[in-house]
Amino acid sequence: MLELYQFEASSFAEKIRLILDYKQVPYHKVEVTPGVGQVEVFQLSGQRQVPVLKDGDQVIPDSTAIALHLEKTYPTRPIIPADPRQKGLCLALETWADEAIVPKARVVMVGAFKQHPNFRTALLPSFTPAPLRSLVGALPGDILNLVGTGVGFGPDDIKIATAGLRQDLEALVLLLQDSPYLLGDAPTLADFAVAAATFYLKFPTAQYVDLPGGIGGKGVPGIADVPEFQPFFAWRDRLYAEFRTIRTNVPPAGPGPTPISID
Repeated sequence: MLELYQFEASSFAEKIRLILDYKQVPYHKVEVTPGVGQVEVFQLSGQRQVPVLKDGDQVIPDSTAIALHLEKTYPTRPIIPADPRQKGLCLALETWADEAIVPKARVVMVGAFKQHPNFRTALLPSFTPAPLRSLVGALPGDILNLVGTGVGFGPDDIKIATAGLRQDLEALVLLLQDSPYLLGDAPTLADFAVAAATFYLKFPTAQYVDLPGGIGGKGVPGIADVPEFQPFFAWRDRLYAEFRTIRTNVPPAGPGPTPISID
């Protein structure tokens, strides 16, 4: 069986999980603990980032390389269009999702975490003690702003990222006006990349990823609650409902390697 070395909260790992579910290819998740520690991922793949796919004797790092490997090795339910122009658009949209939407989504997530106590506490694991939950919710936003300043998560960074994401979502709404998917009547790599990139802007109501209960339907204030963007999120949730497997009492993955950096 395929092994996916992953970080559960990674947008890039989620892209691969979407593709594997769509292609109906069985796989086993090996959860990677973030932080300095073991270097098994490096020993396995020659680099320190996840996701990494182990398919027999083949080890493939990088979500785009993994997607192309899956398309070549498991061609049923293709995700890359055969038409050259459509293929080019598909790859361009995937790059847009990975290199533009994902970084901005991370910044606004941190902004929501810092500025909205309810959003902070909603992301805590369900087993978090009540006193710690209250402490996290009570932390002043100014202190958290100070922590993020200088590393790309200051107030100005968050404002710029939010404006950029609003423009991205407006474009996606327009692209999906007259089409069930971004490039026509069938989903492609572009759809799965965009869906995964926006997963943490507004969480689907069903639990597809191991996240705290009760977070479904919640999202980043100022983005998830904007009426003009609801057609996009409705499309994204439909894509999940059609192709992504819902978690049902899944036991935690076994101990995995610890990379030095994630994504």
